Amino acid sequence: MRKKSFLNAPLIGVKDGASLIQTPALAIDLDKFETNQTLMQRYCDQSNIRLRPHTKTHKCVEIAKRQILNGGQGICCAKLGEAEAMAAGGISDILITSPVVSAPGIDRLINLSRTIDITVVVDSLRNVEMIGAASLRSDVRINLLLDLDPGLHRTGIPPDSRAEAIAISISKNKHLEFRGLQMYAGHLMHIRSFQERQTKSLQALEMMETFRNRLLQIGIESPIMTGGGTGTINIDGETEILNEIQAGSYLFMDRQYNEIEDRNEGKLPFATSLFVQTTVISANHPNLCTTDAGLKAFATDDKTPLLADRNDPSVQYFFFGDEHGGIRWEGNNSFEVGRWLQAETPHCDPTFNLYDVVHVIKGSRLVDIWEIDGRGKSA
Repeated sequence: MRKKSFLNAPLIGVKDGASLIQTPALAIDLDKFETNQTLMQRYCDQSNIRLRPHTKTHKCVEIAKRQILNGGQGICCAKLGEAEAMAAGGISDILITSPVVSAPGIDRLINLSRTIDITVVVDSLRNVEMIGAASLRSDVRINLLLDLDPGLHRTGIPPDSRAEAIAISISKNKHLEFRGLQMYAGHLMHIRSFQERQTKSLQALEMMETFRNRLLQIGIESPIMTGGGTGTINIDGETEILNEIQAGSYLFMDRQYNEIEDRNEGKLPFATSLFVQTTVISANHPNLCTTDAGLKAFATDDKTPLLADRNDPSVQYFFFGDEHGGIRWEGNNSFEVGRWLQAETPHCDPTFNLYDVVHVIKGSRLVDIWEIDGRGKSA
């Protein structure tokens, strides 16, 4: 897609152009975005831990390149299609954090391995055998991480004798490279209580460390220890167990992350930089108006949007149908027709996947539009 064909492209650089964006539209506050980026990289540098940002959050090559230029160690992708989109955009160091198990998918993985540094996780002997056979046929060497289950039971294998057998199988195959371990405790990231989140995260990481030491006893090293996320960043970095963190949402934030506690009942230090921009399109009833951003404009798996910079707690955004949102309030607030608003997303990752582009705003100007290259690439 050529940038000049984007709907709002004529507004780039126009004075007060941000307020003229046709909506609903996904938008980033560039100043907050860059502050979040600097803050996370500084924390990782101080903790002597690599940041491998997870691009499942945004699926955008431009953002991924900025993360790498800022110090990131390559990127993570959740799906093979995302990895292909990132590689096509020039990203050369990619970790796929979910198993690739179909024969056509493994062929695509082999093709990627010919041009970039690609690593993929496995959690079964069957998958190792499939990738090993394809690597032998193609005469390439594939990098593998063993995915450990932290108790979520989604992907990964418990760190027991079965996991040890997988690690041994990889290490004995001359067409496979054992790179280390992954453990991602996604079920812990949004626990509201910091103390509970810390306790459960440390328990999971200790399992990972114990298994790493078990492998060392049989001569298998784990140079990569990867996992973690935005919700456990200041827990993971202090354990010295992980040497790579897969955080992604820190760049943008959303209601899920903004409502969890940091230490001492504070909030995570990252600012909300991502919004859905919407416009009031109808206001014919007292204390009620309708916007153009409904169920199709937000991920709806959790909570409802919050209006940005709202000073009145009585103002509530709600879903008014597929195409429409609604706002209710008390008192003398006014939401006149044509007024544009920004709403904090309930969940940033799947909201990104609803849009082709994200609008980059600095102050009152639209300064750029970035394509969401991996949108819909879920296979």
